[in-house]
Amino acid sequence: MEKQKLVPNQTVTITNDLITNIGKNNKVPIPKKAVVIDGTGKYLGPGLVDAHIHFFQNGGLYTRPDNIDLRAYRNYEQEIELAKTDMETKLRRYLQNGITTIIDVGSTLHLLKQRKEFLDKNFSPKIFMTGPLLTTYEPKVYENLDENEPFTLIRTIEDGIDAVKQQLPYNPDFIKIWYIASEDGLGIEKSARKNLPLIKAIISEAHKNNLKVAMHATQRITAQLAVEHGTDFLVHSVDDEILNDDFVQLMKKNKTVLCPTLLVHDGYMSTFGQKRTMSNHELQKADPFQLGSLLDLKHLPDSTIVNRYKKYANSPKKISELRKADSISMINLKKLSDQGITIVTGTDAGNIGTLHASSYLGEIQAMQKSGMDNWQIIQASTLNGAKIFDKENELGTVSVGKKANLLLLDANPVENIENLTKINTIINRGVIFKPNELLKNSPSDLAQRQLNAYNFRNIEAFLEPYDKDVEVYMYPNKLQFKGIKTMRKTYSEMFKNTPNLHCKLIYRIVQGNTVIDKERILFNDKVIETVAIYQIENYKIKKVYFVK
Repeated sequence: MEKQKLVPNQTVTITNDLITNIGKNNKVPIPKKAVVIDGTGKYLGPGLVDAHIHFFQNGGLYTRPDNIDLRAYRNYEQEIELAKTDMETKLRRYLQNGITTIIDVGSTLHLLKQRKEFLDKNFSPKIFMTGPLLTTYEPKVYENLDENEPFTLIRTIEDGIDAVKQQLPYNPDFIKIWYIASEDGLGIEKSARKNLPLIKAIISEAHKNNLKVAMHATQRITAQLAVEHGTDFLVHSVDDEILNDDFVQLMKKNKTVLCPTLLVHDGYMSTFGQKRTMSNHELQKADPFQLGSLLDLKHLPDSTIVNRYKKYANSPKKISELRKADSISMINLKKLSDQGITIVTGTDAGNIGTLHASSYLGEIQAMQKSGMDNWQIIQASTLNGAKIFDKENELGTVSVGKKANLLLLDANPVENIENLTKINTIINRGVIFKPNELLKNSPSDLAQRQLNAYNFRNIEAFLEPYDKDVEVYMYPNKLQFKGIKTMRKTYSEMFKNTPNLHCKLIYRIVQGNTVIDKERILFNDKVIETVAIYQIENYKIKKVYFVK
């Protein structure tokens, strides 16, 4: 990572959770009783860092009622509870995707407490976390949630100081500020300067308590003021102006770290505009239920709100604004990267359309599109992430004395950045994991994943949950066809010829290894109701029965 160099034919020795020896294959003695992993033809690198996630958000359609209020269909308290009960699954999913360090840049006091449950769990990535976002603007939907509140409203300097002190007993790793300008009705710069004394007070109090400060500042003026007054970590790109050389030099002088988060806005707009696409990777690796919810706007009964959001997201004005912001963000990222600013990879996962763990690939592909080369991206995803909290002597490279948080890849990511997803083995805290062992697919997971792929008309992802000898019946026992080859032909033609295909799940019953789905299918100009019965064997769908 440090020298951007591949070193061939090496043996790495791990003792407990530390790397204790590295050298040529014929020069390193193998300790007695050692577990030996044959890495011949493979590539060993440090585990990945997602430097921007939110545990309080689940990634689906209902997770941000301040952006789209669908509480008539799903109570927000359910989302809060899911964030708590699903934390272990999220952690396992991150590790399954090769992410051994995660940074939650805006959480709740409850989740700060809850993370203690995972500090010594081998399946858990290393977690850095702040508490609620300190902000001069709080959406009303988040008010009065006590320890579940993700925002702390700051009106005075004293409020800012007290808000930092409130988090201290919960042992946050840093403090996060949501520097929102113009919500008070003033222009962006006037609003930013009006709130600057509060921002300065928070930064000062955090630094006084040896805590770094992360800043949400997407306008040039808010980012500039934040960096001038000591912000350590900008968690988004500036997307309203191309940065001048003075600003770049200011960031370099202050050693400010940047996390660009290039795709999060598109996640919202493509979902609201009902033009979302999904890669095979996301359809197979994402939380299938949160992913599936992103298509719910196609069948929610409140057509007024659905059409309003669709019209807004697809309007020429909004499309133009998003393209301009994306272009500026990418130009700024390339400029900052070329000038030696520390860039880190982060997804902003948890927001609507930015799914936990699986969204990482799309983010690094966007970084590549900006002009960063693969070595720069790999460094941003490993060593640079460790630098945020001055942990580069502990994490981020394959080096003697560092933590054994490592990935063994089947292909070279320097040649193709997508090879970061071709994970053979994960070593976390010195413990060996195979990706498929970290999360077992439940019967309902499999049923939901094939349903998602059906709705996205993605034949490869649709077939993946099925057994190669799958049998499809009309209930009770009339065999329609057998085998994945016939299924491919049948459904490929359907997906190709039915652009408006959409299946709404009415309800689901899970009994052991059997899943029963009541479905309503839009097929061309027809609406078909059916019951599908899925029988699972050895983590694959073995038989399907359709009841008309």
